[in-house]
Amino acid sequence: MTFKPAHLLVVLLATALPALAQNLAVVNGKAIPSSRVEAMVKQLTAQGQQDSPQLRAMVKQELINREVLMQEAEKSGVAANPEVKNQLEIARQSLLIRALMIEHVKKNPVTDAEIQAEYDKAKAQAGDKEYHAYHILVDKEDEAKAIISKLKAGAKFEELAKQSKDAGSASKGGDLDWASPAAWDPAFSQAMTALQKGQFTETPVKTQFGFHIIKLDDVRAAKFPTLEEVKPQIVDGLQQQRVQAYQQTLVKKAKVQ
Repeated sequence: MTFKPAHLLVVLLATALPALAQNLAVVNGKAIPSSRVEAMVKQLTAQGQQDSPQLRAMVKQELINREVLMQEAEKSGVAANPEVKNQLEIARQSLLIRALMIEHVKKNPVTDAEIQAEYDKAKAQAGDKEYHAYHILVDKEDEAKAIISKLKAGAKFEELAKQSKDAGSASKGGDLDWASPAAWDPAFSQAMTALQKGQFTETPVKTQFGFHIIKLDDVRAAKFPTLEEVKPQIVDGLQQQRVQAYQQTLVKKAKVQ
């Protein structure tokens, strides 16, 4: 069977169009697959950008620009540079490791029971009370004792707090705002919760930060967030635990010489 030129053109177009549809563009004879657009759009929308014709046009141009620059980079021989090779390998490792961890999390999803258990644990640790405390922090025990003597003599706590080494609270008269005991160093929390409203510690409280004089202003019932409010953070935390445990298991199995 003999094809006429017009028939031949139709056949060539019919075979070429499907291939063109799979490519974003062809730069100097090298095709850029359309799937790359979808991958970049997915990445950008995950970062908060809105999928739109304008975004896709920007992505298309960016991929074309990258291809032009990549071709020039390969032509110039920079890919043979040892430092570039090392950086490429590090980037490749990071990408593959991230994909492996995502796959592991997908295969080992966090269960509702685990989420509930983690929530109950956090709620129990927080306790049912919140404390509004003030403090003065100094380096030496003698300094703390001297401040306690001044307080007993009638000096104002807020004024003496200006010399506290905790700059964040010193400018506010030592005010630490409301918090659960779990938020503080155990020694600090123990001394604070033993106080009555309006009392201050008459013995310096030692922690890793120095010596504290603590004053308890008030106590109230704790306002703990609902499960739905903190569920995303709990899921993220449990997934991180999964990933870390998986990594440790693999490292322990590995034969390292």
